[in-house]
Amino acid sequence: MSDTPDYKITFAAEPKRMRVVFNGETIADSTKSLVLRETHHADVHYFPRADVRMDFLHRTDHHTVCPFKGTASYWNIEAGGETVENAVWSYEDPIEAVSEIKGYISFYKDRVTIL
Repeated sequence: MSDTPDYKITFAAEPKRMRVVFNGETIADSTKSLVLRETHHADVHYFPRADVRMDFLHRTDHHTVCPFKGTASYWNIEAGGETVENAVWSYEDPIEAVSEIKGYISFYKDRVTIL
């Protein structure tokens, strides 16, 4: 959990099975995802890397920095002859306050279908 007077990040286990689909392929399927709740942001699901089909993902050079989580690495998804760029991210070495997301991957909701 990250706490500052005006900013909070919390995590909760997602109680239901969650799947990510792109172009007819199941990219992630998990009963162990986390929901990250962050001030001023919509809830985001993070999937354990072990539950993600990494063979559909291709690392890019794109990175972003969040002062509350650290540096995010990105991947494209390639499936069925289609590619969606920088649709996936992970904080591979998150700051200690949010270490729960290490080893987890998230997907932009507007680029994939999350069920």
